[in-house]
Amino acid sequence: EVQLVESGGGLVQAGGSLRLSCAASGLTFDDYVIGWFRQVPGKERERVSCFSGRDGSTYYADSVKGRFTISTDNAKNTVSLQMNSLKPEDTADYYCAGGYGRFCQFGVYDYWGQGTQVTVSS
Repeated sequence: EVQLVESGGGLVQAGGSLRLSCAASGLTFDDYVIGWFRQVPGKERERVSCFSGRDGSTYYADSVKGRFTISTDNAKNTVSLQMNSLKPEDTADYYCAGGYGRFCQFGVYDYWGQGTQVTVSS
């Protein structure tokens, strides 16, 4: 059984940083695509960043490029999202997801964590 558990959300002032972590069990990163998504109530879910285990390639949404960094720790089976220079518009519920696909930005994500809330105050 695949399980994904996020942690690291919280309240931060604009310009600050947070690091989200996703502890994965039941899957190995080499065989999956792993993504971070975010959603604000009433709005569509947005793919923030993702990682392809097959070739190590990464993807970032334009809105976070240069500010967010996705990384993996295979020994701990965790995926992290380092978020710097946070803006109020980054406020959302953030979800870790695992799935399949040649390119992670086009992957089909079947497994989802419960989410962690990020609030950026102005």
